[in-house]
Amino acid sequence: MEQINHNAIIITGGPGMGKTSIVGKLSEIGYFCVKESGRHIIQEQLKKGGTSLPWADKNGFADEMLKMGKRDYKNALCLNSLVFFDRAIPDVIGYLKLCHLPIHKNVRRSARCNRYYNTVFITPPWEEIYLNDAERKQSFEEAIATYEMMFQVYTDLNYAVVEIPRTTVEKRIDFIFRILKEKNNLNF
Repeated sequence: MEQINHNAIIITGGPGMGKTSIVGKLSEIGYFCVKESGRHIIQEQLKKGGTSLPWADKNGFADEMLKMGKRDYKNALCLNSLVFFDRAIPDVIGYLKLCHLPIHKNVRRSARCNRYYNTVFITPPWEEIYLNDAERKQSFEEAIATYEMMFQVYTDLNYAVVEIPRTTVEKRIDFIFRILKEKNNLNF
């Protein structure tokens, strides 16, 4: 059964494009935010010596992302306010496609049945701010491929995908709120 959470706003895109900075600032100014599951899973797996890592067990990593995504979605349903997601359940489909792995029915069903607000915000490739670190090992070219894949996945799932301009975090947030206001007549 499909459920729609109109208060759940997704911010997606390739790695290192500023998603986490935007979500961090939104949290700082008082909005409920859901952090990216991938980083959390990597940190937890490294801490406990687990193998569900993107460089060790891609399917296991995807399973963990899906499990966490479903839990986060369910928790957001209980809130009566906007919730910003740094990636979401459909990103698992993009990850599996990028890894050339099968997309099982439960993943498709979860993406189809757990619907978020119909407009998804995507951060475009931006080489000037892109950095690698211990958890983000992708090259800039791989980051571009991820952006393109996420754009396609969300479009295929009938979301309206809106690109966030390359500018300061504050102006990016202003842009998001302007779009939300235009589409919903909401005041922030």
